[in-house]
Amino acid sequence: MNDRDFLLQFDNCTLPPELFDHKAHLRLAWLQIKHHGLDRALENCCEQISRFASFHGDHQKFNKTITNASVYAVHHFMKGEDSFEEFIGRNPQLLSELKALINSHYSYDIFTVENARELFIEPDVQSFI
Repeated sequence: MNDRDFLLQFDNCTLPPELFDHKAHLRLAWLQIKHHGLDRALENCCEQISRFASFHGDHQKFNKTITNASVYAVHHFMKGEDSFEEFIGRNPQLLSELKALINSHYSYDIFTVENARELFIEPDVQSFI
């Protein structure tokens, strides 16, 4: 699916939920950063993922801290690639090691913190920026 169709289907919640996997989350972040910059991408990704999860009856899947941390990670690794596939080809660790990368910024397992779903919890070991 091309980027335009992916963004359109995701935004209007017609993308089948099974297609919105980990790689699709990273793709969304990459596209949002590329088109809107980091600050707007943080807002857009949180709003869109929360709405998509609620629309498909799974509001527990949205986690504001993890979403923001993922957007920051994608931004950190972006080097001007022309496509998401080129980006992920240069940064395959984001597909397999993102959870460990995010947790390395915290002195505790951020994935188990309940209020991280609603609030962005700043890292206490190393900033994302």
